[in-house]
Amino acid sequence: MLAGGAARRLGGADKPGVRVGGRALLDRVLSACADARTTVVVADPRPTARPVRWAREEPPGGGPLAALDAGLRHTTADHVVVLSADLPFLGPDTVGGLLAALGASDADGVLLTDGEGRDQPLVAAYRAAALHRALAALADPTPTDASGDSVPPAASVAPDGPVASTASATSGGPPVPAGPAVPGEPTPPTVSDASIPPAALGDRAASAAPGTPTPPATPGGPSASGDPVPTGTPTPGSASRRGLAGLPLRRLVAALDLVRVVDRRTASFDCDTWDDIATARARIREHGHVLDEWISAVKDELGIDLDVDTGVLLDLARDAAHGVARPAAPLTTFLVGYAAARAEGGPEAVAEAARKAAALALRWADEVTPGQDTPGQVTPGQDTPGQGTAGEPDVAPDATPDTRPDAG
Repeated sequence: MLAGGAARRLGGADKPGVRVGGRALLDRVLSACADARTTVVVADPRPTARPVRWAREEPPGGGPLAALDAGLRHTTADHVVVLSADLPFLGPDTVGGLLAALGASDADGVLLTDGEGRDQPLVAAYRAAALHRALAALADPTPTDASGDSVPPAASVAPDGPVASTASATSGGPPVPAGPAVPGEPTPPTVSDASIPPAALGDRAASAAPGTPTPPATPGGPSASGDPVPTGTPTPGSASRRGLAGLPLRRLVAALDLVRVVDRRTASFDCDTWDDIATARARIREHGHVLDEWISAVKDELGIDLDVDTGVLLDLARDAAHGVARPAAPLTTFLVGYAAARAEGGPEAVAEAARKAAALALRWADEVTPGQDTPGQVTPGQDTPGQGTAGEPDVAPDATPDTRPDAG
């Protein structure tokens, strides 16, 4: 996850820490990839909703490719999900879809395209080996032989003939012939559609934390053991120190064989400006989103990683409110959650406790005589909750009046 950008369009604000729906943007993205074996955030360390591994690009502020290179050096996964830290609507379903598409493809990666057909390379899943190769080539485009000596430029000239262009960004259709290759230029790869990986990388820039792998030695300098590393010897991770700083993401996209997946859920909506943030904050308060957003925010705040059927709980609250009294609704759902926790159960325990409580609420309501007020409800003209009609005590016909001395 790349989280160390300068956020110039936000006036230099701490974008990963900006809150949308009560949660920091960074934490919202972290919740979308919570199943990753390793989560690397390339940025300065900060408090987060769940543990992550921190990294830092070289040089700091060196741009997305340098940050991506730094993050890759902290994971050994074959597939990686690469995300930015400003995606308020990204969810686990999108991440899972990307990974599934990658697994079903022979491509180097799968990325989302937005509603206007633009590539979103920071909402994507890639094969780690393909990223390593592409980054190394971009960092040091001069080809070398086995001894590390430069190869004459002629050796890298692409053969004459037709070259395949990028596939349709919206349909994922077949490659379209683009014409003959240009002498002296490498043959562009065919681009197709892909999916998402097991390990998630973080946002923009990062700093290494204790316990993270030591970056490999630079050629010509000392190794971890103190021995010099011969100049020309390839060392993993040394690419970021040579030529990735300042390079745009489109250079990486052009070097990979990719599958495009159209974003139909606004998962790729990113917050680059304050207007974007205002739009995101307004959207989560819309009727169709607010309840799910609120539940997610509460679970993050309380450190709860539990998916339950909210419909069951809402039905229980309705039954308790209508069959008993309105204040019974929140109290009953609380007790259901407490009972499930005491049983050390998961969603099944919550559902079972909710079923029992709902049945009790229905039995409670069944005891009300037809035409009689529901217990705990006050009808128009009723003086107090303890009276069925104004001035008439709400007691059973066979009830004996209270004759205790302190009875009022």
